[in-house]
Amino acid sequence: MFFIDKDIFASKLNDKTERKILAHDEELMCCHLYFKQGAIGEEHSHDNTQIAYVIKGRFEFNLDGSEHVLKTGDSVFVPSGVKHSLICLEDGELLDIFTPQRKDFL
Repeated sequence: MFFIDKDIFASKLNDKTERKILAHDEELMCCHLYFKQGAIGEEHSHDNTQIAYVIKGRFEFNLDGSEHVLKTGDSVFVPSGVKHSLICLEDGELLDIFTPQRKDFL
């Protein structure tokens, strides 16, 4: 039930992106992502509902064809099945929350 940050190691997704899987169960998952400027989250969709919260940095989000630049403190709601992508405009971090959990991350 407790997930201690010092005991959680980041997985390197590519040369500009890392992810830590934080607290989760089958119904809910929280992840901390670290991006270097220029990182790209390719367009994709999934059955999970998602909220992304910008901890720091600036990101250009594309949500079902609608683009918006989000900065520290902003967030986006991604409904299940909706295509989305991002470009990291400056080094930054996101908190991603999914329901149900992303089994493909485990």
